Amino acid sequence: MATALTAQGGTARNATGQRTFLLPDLGEGLTEAELVRWLVAVGDTVAVDQPVAEVETAKAIVEVPTPYGGTVAQLHGEAGATIDVGTPLITIAEVTPSAREVTPSEAEVGASAGEEYRTEERAGARQPSQASGSGNVLIGYGTPAGTAGGRTRRRKGAAPSSAPAAAAPARTTASEQAVRVVSPIVRRLARDLNVALAAVSGTGPNGLIMRRDVESAGVTSVSQGVTSASQGVTSVSQGVTSAPQGVTSASQGVTSASQGATSAGEVDARTGLGVAARTPVAGVRKAVAQAMVRSRTEIPEATVWVDVDATELVRLRADLKRRDPESAPSLLAFIARFVLAGLAKYPELNTRIEGTGDGGQEIVRFDGVNLGFAAQTDRGLVVPAIRGAHAMSARQLDGEFRRLTALARDGKASPADLTGGTFTLNNYGVFGVDGSAAIINHPEAAILGVGRIIDRPWAVDGALAVRKVVQLTLTFDHRVCDGGTAGGFLRFVADAVEQPGGILADL
Repeated sequence: MATALTAQGGTARNATGQRTFLLPDLGEGLTEAELVRWLVAVGDTVAVDQPVAEVETAKAIVEVPTPYGGTVAQLHGEAGATIDVGTPLITIAEVTPSAREVTPSEAEVGASAGEEYRTEERAGARQPSQASGSGNVLIGYGTPAGTAGGRTRRRKGAAPSSAPAAAAPARTTASEQAVRVVSPIVRRLARDLNVALAAVSGTGPNGLIMRRDVESAGVTSVSQGVTSASQGVTSVSQGVTSAPQGVTSASQGVTSASQGATSAGEVDARTGLGVAARTPVAGVRKAVAQAMVRSRTEIPEATVWVDVDATELVRLRADLKRRDPESAPSLLAFIARFVLAGLAKYPELNTRIEGTGDGGQEIVRFDGVNLGFAAQTDRGLVVPAIRGAHAMSARQLDGEFRRLTALARDGKASPADLTGGTFTLNNYGVFGVDGSAAIINHPEAAILGVGRIIDRPWAVDGALAVRKVVQLTLTFDHRVCDGGTAGGFLRFVADAVEQPGGILADL
């Protein structure tokens, strides 16, 4: 079951009364989505705000409703295709176009609204158009609710909508001279790669400048279709992707994403082995790959670890479980509570690095903690975030772990559930491993890994004993703190695990 969102996006209306609904911004700066399946077919009658497609972004699976009612005239794209934000999704025709006469002024208002939407998108701003619609809102957009009321910004040099049709060429002069960019993400990528947008020729619809155009202008190609920045660093902003191996970008912004496609008889030139399958890197896997590359590219990380005697914590939890089987917090919830106490003592690890307008950098420290945790799902690795975790008890944290994990595994987690973390906890012990140098979840500054708890020989008061031992591993951004801070934090958490009664008395 997908998450339902209220529809809004760009629209273009032609003289026959058909409206083409453009894929809207689905939040968090995402610039594309994979079309999972259509919920309607050509010829179906749809109502305002009825879901028409199910799409998968890097964050979640969502249903996209239409802001217009009528008959489905055309579906733009097949299931499995990747569609860019701002490109056509569905075309809808009015059910009874003869029910009223469309006056020339109304037709011109519709055309002007479509052109205005495209112009505003190219400028990186999203303004409501004047075409009639549901009046509802989807992330990043304001849905048009009618031609009356409200102010709509008009481009410089553009004639009023009541001007004769012969004046149309004069109105497009400013648009033709403007840099045609769909998303501010593209502008940011251009800045990162020192690419002048005015010198870039767009390959998208109507000359629109796409990510691939900026990348080809500022990035050198290497084998297998993987690109790297000309200065050795690829800036991968949120939602900005490089074309994966074996996937070509269509001129209309729709790419084929069929999974497991085989190449019969194909032989790999490097190994001499037959190619069994080519699987496009898409959806969550693509988002994870981008985040990992960006983290390793931008963050100078360091790792410290310690083996911890968790016998007392295991005993405490077992005792609570016997007395209250239903609400006893998990071991991870206790460790999370210790982590939050440690971050209050060492707030340098609950930060992120941001660029300043003058080319410098600054460390942003937060008043509170949104605790992210890695969760493995059928769609891949996702990191839900417990917002305001610093104010929660171990029981409350345990409830949030369970709730968000269930949402993530069912594909129902919203973009808000999967973003906004300031520190991440990674319990890879569930996979039966002792330790790992985890990759920091960009743009955070640190991640704490928890290995499996196993019986190991341990010296206790000078005597050898079998104890419950766990390895804690902290990977941190060396720009925000030094080893003393990282070691102090890790030791604080380790001591809390070894002597939970003392720390819990103060929480």
